[in-house]
Amino acid sequence: MDLLNTLVDKGLRRELPTREEALAVLATSDDDLLEVVAAAGKVRRQWFGRRVKLNYLVNLKSGLCPEDCSYCSQRLGSKAEILKYTWLKPDEASQAAAAGVAGGAKRVCLVASGRGPTDRDVDRVSQTIEAIKEQNEDVEVCACLGLLSDGQAERLRAAGADAYNHNLNTSEGTYGDITTTHTYADRVDTVQKAHAAGLSACSGLIAGMGESDEDLVDVVFALRELDPDSVPVNFLIPFEGTPLAKEWNLTPQRALRILAMVRFVCPDVEVRLAGGREVHLRTLQPLALHLANSIFLGDYLTSEGQAGKADLEMIADAGFEVEGTDTTTLPEHRTDAPAGGCGSHSGGCAPCGDTAPDATDAPDEAPVARTDLVAVRRRGAGTDLAPNA
Repeated sequence: MDLLNTLVDKGLRRELPTREEALAVLATSDDDLLEVVAAAGKVRRQWFGRRVKLNYLVNLKSGLCPEDCSYCSQRLGSKAEILKYTWLKPDEASQAAAAGVAGGAKRVCLVASGRGPTDRDVDRVSQTIEAIKEQNEDVEVCACLGLLSDGQAERLRAAGADAYNHNLNTSEGTYGDITTTHTYADRVDTVQKAHAAGLSACSGLIAGMGESDEDLVDVVFALRELDPDSVPVNFLIPFEGTPLAKEWNLTPQRALRILAMVRFVCPDVEVRLAGGREVHLRTLQPLALHLANSIFLGDYLTSEGQAGKADLEMIADAGFEVEGTDTTTLPEHRTDAPAGGCGSHSGGCAPCGDTAPDATDAPDEAPVARTDLVAVRRRGAGTDLAPNA
């Protein structure tokens, strides 16, 4: 397929596809799926070999969020029966993180619900980062605390944080339909604050919220422009008790096409297979390893994930290997380049007005709602039960 040959060539050169080419990937048919995966897999292997980076989530504070993000089980007004608890103490969070590190995680992601941290919260998280680093000096720590105020990113960096996560989630044009208590621009500002403080920026999206192909391409191109080091691709978990509980829009095949599109647009970036993979990819999860070079190990913030042992077996069976702490995740040209903007990529931003090669447009069959696959987390952080790692 000419489209895929073009995209592979561009990916190997770190050249941005056109919008039309990205849209054409999403429009390919299920008959062409393995060709799409194989093509994007060439780009993934060029920059990341067969390594898979493991990340582990620790939910420092669960539920009771004042924001109204429609996709979130912790949102204002959520009726989802999730775990709700206030801040874990630094030693409790460090103990939870140790379980993930023991399971092979290279990065620990510290997440707290809320609009954004107070200065006292930053102090608390700083103490937690220090406690984790004391036990595991080689582990990467990423904080995800919401919208940052001036100076907070610098304080987290000084405490030992390596990265900061704040997702764009969806396109600027549809953001107001998903959240009203803050803006898309607020999110962009926080990613830029993390960049400016010398933190590795982590920002991604949520697919499956009823968005169009154009929305998906818009948010991925916006992410490319922000130039984060890692891009988590989440697939909506339609929690009962949230406004998007009935949004079952994804098939395993569509989820793979979305991941392939992200890989083509962000060829040399850590693409992370994140929340919802078990729900929407199901038995096709191993194919996603040919597209993403990073996954979460075990459970998520408020939902249960695949058993950690099964994650490791899946990686091995698919012919991949867990990335060790002695290996730098990103290609050398990214670790040496100055932060900010897609100008740090070879060739900069290509124009987006070219005509894409033809692609077969075959609509997906209506997905079946698999509510049986959505399991609320009842173990790990905030409970007396052992974590899944």
